[in-house]
Amino acid sequence: MASNPVPPDAGARPSPGMILERLARGATRAARITHTEHLPPRIGSHADWPEQIRPEVIDAIRSAGIDRPWAHQARTSEHALRGESVVVATGTASGKSLAYLAPVLSTLLDGSEAPNGRGATALYLAPTKALAADQRRAVRELAAPLATAVRPAVYDGDTPVEEREWVRQYGNYVLTNPDMLHRGILPAHPRWSSFLRALRYVVIDECHSYRGVFGSHVAQVIRRLRRVCARYGSEPVFLLASATAAKPAEAATRLTGLPVVEITEDTSPRGELVFALWEPPLTELHGEQGAPVRRTATAETADLLTDLAVQGVRTVAFVRSRRGAELIALIAQERLAEVDRSLPGRVAAYRGGYLPEERRALERALHNGDLLGLAATTALELGVDVSGLDAVVIAGYPGTRASLWQQAGRAGRSGQGALAVLVARDDPLDTYLVHHPEALFDQPVESTVLDPDNPYVLAPHLCAAASELPLTEADFALFGPAAAGLMPQLEAANLLRRRARAWHWTRRERAADLTDIRGQGGSPVQVVEEGTGRLLGTVDAAAAHTAVHDGAVHLHQGRTYVVRHLDLADSVALVEEAHPPYSTTARDTTAIAVLETDTEIPWGDGRLCFGSVEVTNQVVSFLRRKLITGEVLGETKLDLPPRTLRTRAVWWTVTEDQLDAARVNPEQLGGALHAAEHASIGMLPLFATCDRWDIGGVSVPLHPDTLLPTVFVYDGHPGGAGFAERAFHTAADWLTATRDAIAACECEAGCPSCIQSPKCGNGNDPLHKRGAIRLLGELLRGVPEQA
Repeated sequence: MASNPVPPDAGARPSPGMILERLARGATRAARITHTEHLPPRIGSHADWPEQIRPEVIDAIRSAGIDRPWAHQARTSEHALRGESVVVATGTASGKSLAYLAPVLSTLLDGSEAPNGRGATALYLAPTKALAADQRRAVRELAAPLATAVRPAVYDGDTPVEEREWVRQYGNYVLTNPDMLHRGILPAHPRWSSFLRALRYVVIDECHSYRGVFGSHVAQVIRRLRRVCARYGSEPVFLLASATAAKPAEAATRLTGLPVVEITEDTSPRGELVFALWEPPLTELHGEQGAPVRRTATAETADLLTDLAVQGVRTVAFVRSRRGAELIALIAQERLAEVDRSLPGRVAAYRGGYLPEERRALERALHNGDLLGLAATTALELGVDVSGLDAVVIAGYPGTRASLWQQAGRAGRSGQGALAVLVARDDPLDTYLVHHPEALFDQPVESTVLDPDNPYVLAPHLCAAASELPLTEADFALFGPAAAGLMPQLEAANLLRRRARAWHWTRRERAADLTDIRGQGGSPVQVVEEGTGRLLGTVDAAAAHTAVHDGAVHLHQGRTYVVRHLDLADSVALVEEAHPPYSTTARDTTAIAVLETDTEIPWGDGRLCFGSVEVTNQVVSFLRRKLITGEVLGETKLDLPPRTLRTRAVWWTVTEDQLDAARVNPEQLGGALHAAEHASIGMLPLFATCDRWDIGGVSVPLHPDTLLPTVFVYDGHPGGAGFAERAFHTAADWLTATRDAIAACECEAGCPSCIQSPKCGNGNDPLHKRGAIRLLGELLRGVPEQA
């Protein structure tokens, strides 16, 4: 229940510590806080703008209420003006946008006075359309005093056809996304020739979001952009920004293929941040194999949002799914109505799928205090400037420390103190983190993992590049060491044809359509409303078996549908709107074969290996789970064909002697390996920028290729995504954390907080918790010193 009402917005804002103290009132509430971290306030440090920044730009910045820049803003501008690519990796609300906008606007103003031609241009890349639209508004406001010298324009899939020609001809600060650059701009580069010829800067915002397969694709799109620019005689400087990036220069260099200077010292002021870790209590319910079940993070977050609204504390509650956002808002509204009938209207949901004007209205309402709380998806995480918040509640670890700090940074953006609360899900990683706070607060954010040389990524971009301009051997240095070896394969597949000294694209279809840079290959499955024939959207081919199988609950723009039939031949999923009181989770079986072992390290008698594998996967059933409790209501069998995936994996083996030393007998072996596999998959996101749904695993008491008990963890993307490679290089720390997480869990025989997996194809059976702890302990005793 909510605490005693405090009149919203009455008097001075309470301190973050006082807000947390009110939330924790009562014996059962206080016991849920496992750790509280206090980050002290920080005083800012100013500097002067570089002399090359035009006085008109400085005047415009002053008109926006900023007299002098922070020192990191000035340093970023200096590098940009010297023609050096630079990444600014400072905290949320530290003014990164102004750091790159000052030199960009000054250069555009210089260009507007050129006697001939259109003058200088700049390109801005955002991972989402919403962020690009927000940035256009910010640039328009800032550049308003500069009259027509700065002409910002969005060019994406939503740009009306009649506006696109104006953008190409007259826009000098074009805001787009990597998808549109890949499909729309680069294939049509002759129509963009005057813009590309004058391109001086490319801004890549939220650059930490370009990771895994998506980041690998974007890295190749950027190389294609650099190649086309060189054709028109330009060599743009790259300006990158991220609030959360580890080794930012290294990551930016891998993304752009260029040397990049990093600015990491944050000289902006910051208010106090109190960060609490919160673990929901165990319930009387029991899940698979009779395991105890914790109260869901969704229900716990709804309670906290209710209490914060009652206190008059402006709050955003982050949740991973659209349905979860709507559900938390609905529960909070119902509970607020019991306290004060005026309060339910001051809490709402915020997610992707809303119209832009609806999102702007919610942001304004939260900013001015009309709204006290939002239950939001990550649509509010990246770059959207919502200042004035007092608290953030995060429903479940978002997958990376980078996202965690992005979300926590939404509060306190006006310099006031802020509260952040991470509510743990019933999950191995969440459970580990709330009991090992040092893993969050004493560690840097993750290194950005991407692999531009992945042949499944590189091959279609070589084809796209050849269709833009014939490829020559001189281009191989730009596209990476794997490019030359792929050319004979592309010729044999009749995708490219060599004429004289260059390779040409000779097909009628567009080469850019060979790959969806956010997908995984194959024709996407169209999701169609059965009664009306209306196309609702698409699902990546690789995800279709698990996301839109017969009977699956499918969410689209806040509405819930049930899949009536998945037609694989025509790549169509027929759905109808419904309101089932459950969600669905696909179950699958997996077999794995070793194709090639790249690296092998002895761990005592055991082995740690990394290489290429072929995974055969088949979705065999799905579970129905209650929305609030997660309780399993039933299982339904499915008849879907198997699918194969060639990818990269890390695996480890143990010997009979090690099993004897670990006191793991043959009856326990399958369960011990299975438990270790589940827990290690759950823990890997702590060491690689991935989600547990990006990776898979297999454990076998006697694998035919290794002839030993073996546990595999593999990338769930063709050709690999870099996650398994990262696991291999951090294996000692990763598997130590896995063992500690299992051992620390208070359950007796295993539960979702330690060794049970929400996507296990075998119904989490067999599992042996104690055997997994002993087995991992014995394996880790053999770790070589250099590991």
